[in-house]
Amino acid sequence: MSKDISPVNVTILEKEYLINCEESERESLRKSADYLNEKMDEMKSGGGVIGSERIAVMTALNITNELLAYKKENQDYNSNIDSTLKRLQNKINDALVRDTQLDMVDIDNPVSQGG
Repeated sequence: MSKDISPVNVTILEKEYLINCEESERESLRKSADYLNEKMDEMKSGGGVIGSERIAVMTALNITNELLAYKKENQDYNSNIDSTLKRLQNKINDALVRDTQLDMVDIDNPVSQGG
């Protein structure tokens, strides 16, 4: 099964790049290129960094920092979810054990029905 790969034209810092891409990934590539271009434009217009290579490196560092912060936040969120699920599972298990113990007490001590 051959993949439908064709070139996609993207523009970053007013330079055009032709990138081979699968059809299913075109939209993602365009969004990524637009995001990168936006961030590089911000870095360039800030005036503190001069030169395309330096702008690219500083932008890459900023995006990497964003990614790592997101990963940390996501990891913390997943950890909180895991601990909440464990607490809920323990409560369910405790409730089932108590219910089973109550059933055993009822079987062991039947109440006599008067008559």
